Amino acid sequence: MSESPLPALPVTFRPGRTRAVLLTVGTVMFVVITAVALMLERLGPGERVSFVFTAALLFGVLVMLSRPKVVADDEGVTVVNITRARRLAWAEILKVNLRPGDPWVFLDLSDGTSLPVLGIQPGIAKEAAIRDARALRALAESRGTVAERV
Repeated sequence: MSESPLPALPVTFRPGRTRAVLLTVGTVMFVVITAVALMLERLGPGERVSFVFTAALLFGVLVMLSRPKVVADDEGVTVVNITRARRLAWAEILKVNLRPGDPWVFLDLSDGTSLPVLGIQPGIAKEAAIRDARALRALAESRGTVAERV
């Protein structure tokens, strides 16, 4: 089996298409809801502010959903999911898994837990996610004890 070439470090993996869709939709929603609030003549100032606040809240949720990424460097990996970030040393990563049907990559860790990695997800760009998972696995193999194939 041909091994994936190791990417130059530091490298960041993120679902680019998903991120672009979420940020575009969020921006359009914010602009449209704000425009509607300003155009409706029957709304008072408080109601207009509540429209804009709701639009900003929806935009903020979509920004949070677009946040996931994985940053690999010489010392280890930083996994940024929707609300949390976790720093891992290479030695902590035992397996990098992306099985058919998985919504994202999972890391099996030396403490016996599994960590979801939302920064590599095959939803919109399956081939890119497989390529990124293989690259992360190759990096982990070269620096740790990973044995699982993606």
